[in-house]
Amino acid sequence: MKITSAELKIMATRRSQYPTDSKSEFLLVGRSNVGKSSFINTLVGRKNLARTSSHPGKTQTLNFYEVNKEFYLIDVPGYGYAEVSKKTREKFGKMIEEYLETRKELKRVFMIIDFRHKPTEDDILMYNFLKYYNLKVTIIATKADKIGSSKKEKCKKQIIDTLDLVVGDELIIFSSITKEGRDETLKTIEGLIVDTI
Repeated sequence: MKITSAELKIMATRRSQYPTDSKSEFLLVGRSNVGKSSFINTLVGRKNLARTSSHPGKTQTLNFYEVNKEFYLIDVPGYGYAEVSKKTREKFGKMIEEYLETRKELKRVFMIIDFRHKPTEDDILMYNFLKYYNLKVTIIATKADKIGSSKKEKCKKQIIDTLDLVVGDELIIFSSITKEGRDETLKTIEGLIVDTI
């Protein structure tokens, strides 16, 4: 898949603001500061489409990025960030839940985690939350360039075992520096879009 266009189309906080054009949608979830913005920018081949910030907790809406005028990548507020108030965290939770409960256009959830570390309690909770909705999940393990090749299998096993990855859910090793995993991710998206045409 060749990416020819990408733009931030909609910033939504409730259902009435979601796109109504029935294009395929791919949801991106992950801890604050895990690299969701870098993942989006690498995927679409743009440096600053999604703003990367040194301050976690910046994303406070569901951000719909329209890609190639044929599908949306949706960035949602990151989880597990202590400085966001409890009230705000609850609001984020409700926003994501409302989306998951109502959205027929959702084709796959990309759950982004740091390849270098064991998944956190928050990661496990999020994965189980997605499985509660019977959603297919692709784990994107970022920052792979920071792991030596001899440790990769160990890190991979740690993620699969800790999350208790369900058969059918896949794991893609990703790096926004080396672009490892980019083609594989785009191939996954392409296959899911073709399935719905």
